[in-house]
This record gives sequence, structure tokens and C-alpha cells, in this order.
Amino acid sequence: MTAQTVQQGDLVTVIGLEVHVQLETNTKIFCGCSTSPADGPNEHVCPVCLGLPGALPVLNEAAVEAAVKIGKAIDATIPEETRFHRKNYYYPDLPKNFQITQYDEPICQDGELEISLEGERHTIAIERAHLEEDPGSLQHVGGSIDTAEYTLVDYNRAGTPLMEIVTAPDFRSPKEVRAFLAELEEVLEYLGVFDAGRDGSLRVDANLSIIDGDRVSDDGSIELADLEAANRTEVKNISSHKGAEKALAYEETRQKNAVRRGRAVEQETRHWDESRGITVSMRSKEAEKDYRYFREADLPPLRVAHWKDEIAIPELPKARRERFASEYGLGEEAASKLTSTKQVADFYEDVASEFDPDLAATWVADELLGELNYRDMQITDIEGRLEEIATLVELVATDEITAKNAKEVVLRGMLDERDDPETIVDREGLGKTDDDAVQAAVLEAIEENPDAVTDYEAGEGGAINFLVGQVMQKTGGSADPGDVNGLLRAELE
Repeated sequence: MTAQTVQQGDLVTVIGLEVHVQLETNTKIFCGCSTSPADGPNEHVCPVCLGLPGALPVLNEAAVEAAVKIGKAIDATIPEETRFHRKNYYYPDLPKNFQITQYDEPICQDGELEISLEGERHTIAIERAHLEEDPGSLQHVGGSIDTAEYTLVDYNRAGTPLMEIVTAPDFRSPKEVRAFLAELEEVLEYLGVFDAGRDGSLRVDANLSIIDGDRVSDDGSIELADLEAANRTEVKNISSHKGAEKALAYEETRQKNAVRRGRAVEQETRHWDESRGITVSMRSKEAEKDYRYFREADLPPLRVAHWKDEIAIPELPKARRERFASEYGLGEEAASKLTSTKQVADFYEDVASEFDPDLAATWVADELLGELNYRDMQITDIEGRLEEIATLVELVATDEITAKNAKEVVLRGMLDERDDPETIVDREGLGKTDDDAVQAAVLEAIEENPDAVTDYEAGEGGAINFLVGQVMQKTGGSADPGDVNGLLRAELE
């Protein structure tokens, strides 16, 4: 829960999330159809995921293992036994006209996840997390959901295992939502149950209300009766951290404007139209009773007591950040960058075990990730070439090439031309100039630029930079600028 200072007359934003996470399994949750991308529509389907008469579901063990890992990661209570239910509603992407999900006996209950925002830490309560099957997907032809000429249905996704993670209404701003989703995605990737690169792997439904500030206590809490009395909108079709912040910022402004103008906020479901940057009304919001939940008769109760002890989880991002800070002496920003994904963290530790941890942090967190981000690439895009990056760091650590040439010539050449570092160094002649040659270039630069020497002696700081540039030019950029600076000052003083 986020505490905040509230003045009389303030309007307070209250947000709760339902995050649908696609679990990384080879097959669907209740049948043997593949979850891999299909070449065309309706290829990965069978009588079970199409809901044909007489077809019976069989639970996927891998989905249960993933659910238990998530429960452990969010410090949730995992009960001895859990059950599945049918959620009844009618929509074109739901072939059975009901969804197999969990209702009052979910597999994970009462968890939490800590987030950091602008230097402050907040704990977001997670009310429940449960397993369910994904519906199919709709393709709106010629427009969006409210403007399309017609809509096609693809059932390839129907039956894909989902984990729905439901938070308490603990968010007070769209920025907090974005921070939570980023942290949650990191945790899921560390667990190995989620692939952020898969299209539609994380989808968010957000419930947003506007509450009079007089009803918010000093610790930021709000009475349940006041929450239930406030009309809220559910915003659907959010598929990214950035999209969640933008969608909820729009909806927050829309609702606050309505309240200030004395208009009622309708309790409804709205669609986030990312292309237009607005939410649009879809339908009135359903109540829980409208879904007519009842137990799934074709699936027996699932006993998960033994799974809790047998399934282990890896070191998670928060713990790894703290360890990197204590073990390697890294600052908070560097530790956060280096634990942004498990692949980045693993690679950093490999490099830090061979070279100075600070040098490794600079090259992985700043140089490598910076160049990848500029190219809209991820660490996974160069996963097979990480040994080459380690070789590049070694060339810098052993003074074979300058840090400047390593970044501006070698690293960029490796990413853009896909050459190995040794090939680039040889081709560009980047081997470090020997000390005698550098000393000779320093003396030549001093002799050839008497005006710059006079300026330096007169206290003009820019003169030394000019002379450094002259030496670097003479050595083809292969000298270390810091060493050159020191040699020049030694000769001029």
C-alpha cells in the first residue's frame, strides 16, 4: 500500500490489476496441442481446446509446476488442495462458452511484491494468482474493435496456460503500475516460466476508480465500503508496461475531469486503443454473479501439498541486486541494470569472475547494454556471441587496445558487421602503440604547436585537450588518452 499526503478536496486514483501471464509450456493446459507459434490460423487445435462434445480435459503438470514457482516467488500461501471452476460467458473467442479457471480455491493466495519508484519502496499486495486457460484471439479487419469491417477468430491460442495474478487496489498512480509490471516481468523471467519476447505473453486488465481524498486515511488505506461505492472502469487490451502507464494516465484524466464537472463515472469495461491513445467504451461491466461459477466436473481436486517442498526457485532479481551491491560493491543503478534479466546477470558474473568487477560492470551495464538498446536489441539477440564480448573486455583489461577504440570501433563493428573482435582489431590496426612511440608523438605535438603550449602555460585548460587530440591523431587513436594527458603534463611542467 502506498501512503501519500492528501489534501481536502483532492481526488485520489485507486488502481487494481489483473495480470494474465502466458506460461512457457510445450503444450496447452488441458490438451496436447502445441503452444508454439503456428504458420496459419486454427492449426494448433483439437476437440479438447475447441470444446467439442465428449472431449475431456487433462491437466498439464508443467503448468502446475510453473504456478507453484510463481507462488513461492511472490511469497504466497499455497493451499493443500485447489480446484477448477467454469466461468460462464459468451464471446466469439471462447469456443466452449465457458472458461476453465479457478474461483474460490486458487492455487496461490495472499502474496506480495515489492517495487521501487523514485528511490522509495512500496509493497503491493497480491490477493490471488490462479491457473486458467486462454481464450482464442480476435483479428479485427479494417480497424479496431469498435471500427472494424469484420472480425476473424483464431483458436490457436485457445487453451494456452495462463496464470492470472490479481493485486489489491494498492496503486495510486499509473507510474506505480508500470514499475510493478516491470518488476513482475523480471521475476517471471528469472523463474523460467515466461518469455517476454512472445507476442501477447503478458496482458493487463486494470480497474481504476477515483475516490474523494477525505476517504483516504493517513497511511494511504481506504475502507472497503468506500471502494465498493465508487464506480470503476475496467480497461482491457493493455499489453506492455509503457502501454499500461499511458492507458491509465488517460483514464485517470478522463474520470477526474468527469467528477470535477459533476458527471457520474459509468461502471463499464473500456478498450485501450493504443493507436489513438484513448480508451473507448465496450460494454457495461459484469459483476461476479454474472459469470455463474460452478465447479469443473471433468477435473478432480488437485492436491499440491507435496509440490511446495519439491519445487525450488532460483535467486530472484531483488536478492541478486542486493548480493551484487554487497559482493561486487556496485551502486543501486548499476546493480539494477545488471539484474534486469537473468541472462544479463549471468553474463556479468561470468565476466566479473575473470576481470575486475568494476570494469566488468562498466562494459556490461553501460557499454554493451547501451549499444544494444540503441539498436533495439536484447542480450538474447547475441546469446551465442557472449564469449566474443568477454574477449573484448580482456583486450581492454590487458591494455591491448584502448577503451575508446574498444567501444567506438570494435564493439560497434561486432554488433553491426558481426565480425569477431580480433578480426576488427587486426583490420583496423588498433593494437596499442608502444610507450616509446607515444612519447615520441607527445614531443612532436609539443614542438609543432607552440601556441597551444603558451596557452596551457597561461592557464587555459582547453589547450591540453587540443594537444591530447594531436597525439591521438599521430598514433591513429591507439594511445590511451589518459596516459597521453599525463605524459603531456609531465613534459610541460
